[in-house]
Amino acid sequence: MNKLILAAAASGLAFAAPLMAQHAGHAAHADHGAETDAHIRDTANFMKHHGEQVAAAINHPTRAEDRLRDAYRRPAETLAFFHVGPHMKVGEYSPGGGWYTRLLGHYLGAEGKLVGIFVNPVSASSDPARQQRVRDAAAGFGKEVAGYTGLPAEHFSGITLDNLEGQKGTFDRILLMRALHNPLRMGILDTELRAMRELLKDDGLIGIEQHRARADAPWSYANGTKGYLRQEDVIDIMRINGFELVASSEILANPKDTADHKEGVWEMPPTLATKREDLKGLGESDRMTLLFKKAK
Repeated sequence: MNKLILAAAASGLAFAAPLMAQHAGHAAHADHGAETDAHIRDTANFMKHHGEQVAAAINHPTRAEDRLRDAYRRPAETLAFFHVGPHMKVGEYSPGGGWYTRLLGHYLGAEGKLVGIFVNPVSASSDPARQQRVRDAAAGFGKEVAGYTGLPAEHFSGITLDNLEGQKGTFDRILLMRALHNPLRMGILDTELRAMRELLKDDGLIGIEQHRARADAPWSYANGTKGYLRQEDVIDIMRINGFELVASSEILANPKDTADHKEGVWEMPPTLATKREDLKGLGESDRMTLLFKKAK
């Protein structure tokens, strides 16, 4: 990571270096997929070419409140690690809350394309009313992002994973930002991932940010119901569904999070569901950051 920091600073992107430095010393959580020299060089090159556009999106005036969480979510480093270019077609899986949607909307809205990827409503629920709510959310995604960004709604769109017509093989990146635990606990993660694999170009990549359970956490805690997943489990799930790990990063690691809260990740900031005083000020959850490519 030190090479990346030096490259970023040398190219005038010092805005990212202090945040990278905060986690440069963290030991890798697992041996699999530690950042290779090639990936570090590619990431540094990405920052050189797209760092100014990333910074412009991050510092957009409409993100005034969102920026309060940037120190924990490190969007500059995360987008660089995932190699998300401003010209790309990018899918955000299960967009919720709008935090990353707003950022990606500003970043991709001029040159690229942001697509909200919504769960397959048929596999997610047998209730027609709930299925329709999912379809309505996908249909309204473009207008929603236009409201965040002030850009034309046609720059954005939404799809559901039961209808991939005209979309297969067209995505450069798909991002799953803290979005794996729900489909896992629902028992639909495998089919969701396989549908997303069809959406990706042959050289497309999937980026995952996910709340990280301790490696020795029991299955009953790391099965999605608490929000935390074991990193090795995520790597195995992705492998089984046709993906190969490219690299892992500790940029979103938080050693202050013990990841063993009775009510799950929602006890941690910013939710603080149980209002525990000892958890306030600890930052957000400990997270894995993983990048995958389509396996041959």
